[in-house]
Amino acid sequence: MPSIIIRNGRIIDPSQALDEVSDLLIQDGKIAAIGTDLGTADEEIEATGKIISPGLVDAHVQLREPGFEEDETIESGTAAAINGGFTSIACLPNTSPTTDTQAQVQFIQQKASQADNCHVFVIACVSKNREGQELAEMGILTQAGAVAFSDAPHPLQKTDLFRRALEYSRMFDVPILDHPEIPELSQSGLMHSGAISMVLGLSGMHPDSEELATGRDLRLAETTGARLHLMDISTEGSVELIRRAKGRGVNVSSEICIANLHLTDEVMRTFDSNYKVNPPLRSQNHIDACIAGLQDGTIDVITSGHAPRASEKKMTELDRAPFGMSQIEITLGLAITNLVVPGHLDFPTLIGKLSTNPAKALKLDKGTLSAGTTADVTIIDPKVTWKVDSNQFASLSTNTPFNGLTLTGRAETVIVDGTIKLQR
Repeated sequence: MPSIIIRNGRIIDPSQALDEVSDLLIQDGKIAAIGTDLGTADEEIEATGKIISPGLVDAHVQLREPGFEEDETIESGTAAAINGGFTSIACLPNTSPTTDTQAQVQFIQQKASQADNCHVFVIACVSKNREGQELAEMGILTQAGAVAFSDAPHPLQKTDLFRRALEYSRMFDVPILDHPEIPELSQSGLMHSGAISMVLGLSGMHPDSEELATGRDLRLAETTGARLHLMDISTEGSVELIRRAKGRGVNVSSEICIANLHLTDEVMRTFDSNYKVNPPLRSQNHIDACIAGLQDGTIDVITSGHAPRASEKKMTELDRAPFGMSQIEITLGLAITNLVVPGHLDFPTLIGKLSTNPAKALKLDKGTLSAGTTADVTIIDPKVTWKVDSNQFASLSTNTPFNGLTLTGRAETVIVDGTIKLQR
């Protein structure tokens, strides 16, 4: 395997509290050294003015295969991940059949290996067939390689099943991921419940739906001592509940999808189904609270929430269209444009939330540039401006409302296992 040296870049590695202009040497697919006077290599990459980051990690991706290949395949989804700067992704179990057997875990692993794009980590079902009635075989699934358990995007409704899942998860030292939602308060909702939904005459998804479930989940995590990861946080109340729980020492991490930091419910005046997501796009006060949560560490992770849907599924009435956006290829640009450029976050904090923190939440040996670790590296141009063109997506689905938007910052080079996968 050829050696690679990346020269004169700003190396930011939150796992080592590292932020300096230096060189990085890759040998035999591993990080060999960081510093100056590292000699020569088979290939050299000039990174002056660029950021050298640990490979980005997305903890919330729908790959849709098997069963929904019209939306996405493992090959196209992992290619889209590379295009967005992600070297590792964790995929949800909302496939058909669902990821609740050893065979299904192995199927995803084999297809990802054949695609040979990025690392794919499997999140298996908490309950059999994601029906919320009976626990899946968590021990067997862990042995097969599952790194976490979730029924997402379905919420875990049955409290007794959720508690047992948390208790079992301690045996295998894996996290339970939940999309906090009380369906009775949101099941017919199309958007955030507020003044805009009232004006438009559209049924709303009230913040109470998320916040009540968040409170329950945190209480169970506290009493069981299990590792909990809360997905799709979007409300002011949820942020405050998590902040207080962390203050008590509860073993919880949390995430927010990038769209919920960028758009408010005002966009639903267009009745464009590409804005229909779950959790819904909230009002500005909720966005402000979530940004504050990112700043103080209450929210650990930023995800794409990549939910590709075939065009024909979205080109229908708003109440019939499925939830979801195709976002993994623009998440980094959206984050830099809306969080770094306005001064909400600095680059070390952002890279932590896109790399080191998601790896830590899922206990993956990723998100670091430490010597001897696998050479997964993302080189970011923080100043380049570019226009979103969904027709150029590697993803099979173009269901994004951001088409034509000008963004600042993107991944210029992506290295996986010491091999260059993308070089613009």
